[in-house]
Amino acid sequence: MTARILVADDDPKHAQLIRLYLEREGHQVLTVGDGRAALEQARARKPDLIVLDIMMPLVDGLDVCRILRAESNVAILLVTARSSENDMLLGLDIGADDYLAKPVSPRELTARVRALLRRIGAGDPKTAVVRVGDIEVDAGRFEVRIEGSPVSLTAKEFGILELLAREPGRVFTRGEIIDKTFGFEQEVTERTVDAHVVNLRRKIEQNPAEPRYVQTVYGRGYRLADR
Repeated sequence: MTARILVADDDPKHAQLIRLYLEREGHQVLTVGDGRAALEQARARKPDLIVLDIMMPLVDGLDVCRILRAESNVAILLVTARSSENDMLLGLDIGADDYLAKPVSPRELTARVRALLRRIGAGDPKTAVVRVGDIEVDAGRFEVRIEGSPVSLTAKEFGILELLAREPGRVFTRGEIIDKTFGFEQEVTERTVDAHVVNLRRKIEQNPAEPRYVQTVYGRGYRLADR
């Protein structure tokens, strides 16, 4: 699938290398070198996906991610020299869809980009709308509605909800969610799944502390209520 991708990285050589590999995949790629330009171009160009370095001048990548997530559900892949679990969870908590630590293999990065684009439903016309009680999941349009009202989710949150909605009532272990939603990614842990579920509940539940839709089955995993 062809996508519009914005690459924000203050290292020109690294940015151009990423651009080269993504253009070989057939994507349209725009590069910028600071956070302010990333915000401007993201708003003006409406990319399908943003590859976002954290350590950038003017506005850092985490602030760019936080601002853009409040404005849209564009897929965001963070790239950074920081590699601790706390940094990864912070990035996910503010709305990033994926996290890749430097040094980055361009081939691994392009594979993750492909996975993110598949996950957000770009170019997948055969996906049907799934309805479970008050929840409606439209994978073809990457849209979720609760009682008819639209809800903006990140690509990972959407993937988890879509997985649960396709088999309501079935309990998915965290391992199954990782395999089916995160695919080949190596740095995903059960805590990563829990972090995404917490964010998902904040957006779709009236009371996230007592979830009506995405339920925890202790010792097993998660399920979507089938009514």
